[in-house]
Amino acid sequence: MTTKPSAVPVVVRAALAAFMSIALPALAHHSIAGQFDMTKTVRISGVVSKVEWTNPHVYLFLDAKEAASSGSVWKLETLPVAMLRKAGIKKQMLMTGETVTMDVCPARNGTEHLGFILNIQFPDGRRFQFSKDPNGGVTAVP
Repeated sequence: MTTKPSAVPVVVRAALAAFMSIALPALAHHSIAGQFDMTKTVRISGVVSKVEWTNPHVYLFLDAKEAASSGSVWKLETLPVAMLRKAGIKKQMLMTGETVTMDVCPARNGTEHLGFILNIQFPDGRRFQFSKDPNGGVTAVP
């Protein structure tokens, strides 16, 4: 006599696969406060050299003007695309060559020229706030 394989293992495997497809991306996502030092705010100015307009976070690369050196390229993380759009930022506003000033929280582990963008200001005065500055203003120099 042959028996049919139980449907329970198939259901359990399907449920586990569904759970893992949701859980693994969530585990891969990082905490902003875990990666960036939210106790420091740095103001940098420069020219946008590259934009990665992708999810889960948009990245800007900024050729910063620094008094102590000839300049440096900052890799700056910000919010997801949908949240930037909600804040009023469009991809076309962050074109390569655009001059901007930003307040950022630097990397927690000390990695130079890596930060999380709190706000962006354009030369014409437009200013977009993405996250409340936890420090109430600039607390460190780049």
